[in-house]
Amino acid sequence: MNKDFLNLTTSQFAKLHNVNKRTLHYYDKIGLFSPKNKGENNYRYYSALQSIDFEYIRMFKELNMSIEEIRNYIRKPNPKDFIAIVNKKSNEIEEEIIRLKKIKDVLSSKKEQLLLSEKKENMTIEITECEQEEYLIAPFAFKDSDIQKLFVYIKEMWGIEQCRAGVGSYISLEKVKNKNFQEYDGLFTPSLSNNKNIFIKPKGKYLCGYIKGSWDNLPKMYEKMLKYAEENYLKLTGYAYENGLNDFAICNENEYVTQILIKIKE
Repeated sequence: MNKDFLNLTTSQFAKLHNVNKRTLHYYDKIGLFSPKNKGENNYRYYSALQSIDFEYIRMFKELNMSIEEIRNYIRKPNPKDFIAIVNKKSNEIEEEIIRLKKIKDVLSSKKEQLLLSEKKENMTIEITECEQEEYLIAPFAFKDSDIQKLFVYIKEMWGIEQCRAGVGSYISLEKVKNKNFQEYDGLFTPSLSNNKNIFIKPKGKYLCGYIKGSWDNLPKMYEKMLKYAEENYLKLTGYAYENGLNDFAICNENEYVTQILIKIKE
């Protein structure tokens, strides 16, 4: 085999593996991965046969192994330690797949909400069919309107992933009828994991309203929905669920779309 083919300069080896030369210089400096051969001009060359070893090091880095962990293994590679790495990293990969799937589900849900919000006119009322949903809930009276305190509260209560899934509020139908909007029953977020302490929003038909703009207009929307239910002989029950559909995609409060759902008694 041609000797020149086996010996590669730092630039050639970097190009072969699509990495920066500085990465190879750094690995050489810390003793993690160094050129194997020395030429007649005393220049050091990487062997093309080192490519597999280098790609394993890159794989270990992608698996979030530290430099020290990688160095300890490649100094004395053996089946036992390799299997231990495989087992540990396989578990971590499965956990990451689950985490990323949750993020994908959240993004899909946000996309659906945004597309829905763009179709609805302000003060629209309709009847819609809803599937059963599982929520995590937390008490919150809305007497304190400090958004920063609210975010800290829900983050501590549910964790950041649940906050990303979206947070809505719910209020009893009795309070809506009495126009008592100062004391909501609490907050809800779609449950992302199996949890025993969940709140069930039941399957069935719901009276659905869409309001655009500030929350100050909510009482007016509720009044319109109650009148619609009375005129159409609909018996409402349970809670009113308020959910922002496009808060993550607007820069003006006037564009904010809130969906309100109230269960129709069947």
